[in-house]
Amino acid sequence: MDRKIKALFFDIDGTLVSFVTHRVPDSAVAALEEAHRNGVKIYISTGRPVRLIVNLQQIDKLIDGYVSTSGAYCFVGKETVRCEPMLREDVDTVLRACRAWSVPVVVVGTSKVADYQDNGAIDRSFRVGLGLRDFHFDSLDEVMREPILQLTPFFSPRQEAEIMPKLKRCTSGRWTDAFVDITSVKADKGIGLRAMADHEGFGIAETMAFGDGGNDIPILRAAGIGVAMGNGRDDVKAMADYVTTHIDDDGIANALHHFSII
Repeated sequence: MDRKIKALFFDIDGTLVSFVTHRVPDSAVAALEEAHRNGVKIYISTGRPVRLIVNLQQIDKLIDGYVSTSGAYCFVGKETVRCEPMLREDVDTVLRACRAWSVPVVVVGTSKVADYQDNGAIDRSFRVGLGLRDFHFDSLDEVMREPILQLTPFFSPRQEAEIMPKLKRCTSGRWTDAFVDITSVKADKGIGLRAMADHEGFGIAETMAFGDGGNDIPILRAAGIGVAMGNGRDDVKAMADYVTTHIDDDGIANALHHFSII
């Protein structure tokens, strides 16, 4: 390689954690341990809010920081690097649309997470699909007392296209056809990576990011090297500098070997 990579950024679902096993593959754990021993820092970049990051026990000790909630909340240890709540007016607009269209939505505050109008879709996608079987949501009233960092409505792509122009300062990212993550326009994973680089003192060219879903495109484009998983969406692969193998076919380890990180 012509550049030295000092920091790795990983999406969780479909990148670090298998949708099949709900675990980090053993080959990825071993690869990250070796990279960390080599002095490379490891960061998480996820659409999940902090309370929903419950599946990284295998590598907890290796993680140096988090770009969470699609970049709306970034932190290192107990130190907040970046926090970008949505305009309350935009929150209200999305929630009105959810009520009008009878659409379920997950509402993410700074410390609490609520489900609203669940018709079984949230349960299927979050408790079953993401392995959050024991997770207990907070009440909507509790969450609405906090700044809102993200809304995850189960909008179709058509509904997303209809609502987004009505919002004043929002962006959206989709990694599944089932729902979309809506955050402040000042929050996406790429912005989070740049904030983390400034805070931690490494250059953008010294970063490598991994992802598989649509909300990973900003960070793959922002990073020095963007790596798409073999199981990723076609539009994600098209934006990446390199496409590795499937997550369940040693995708993380193979990429780190390819770029001589390990």
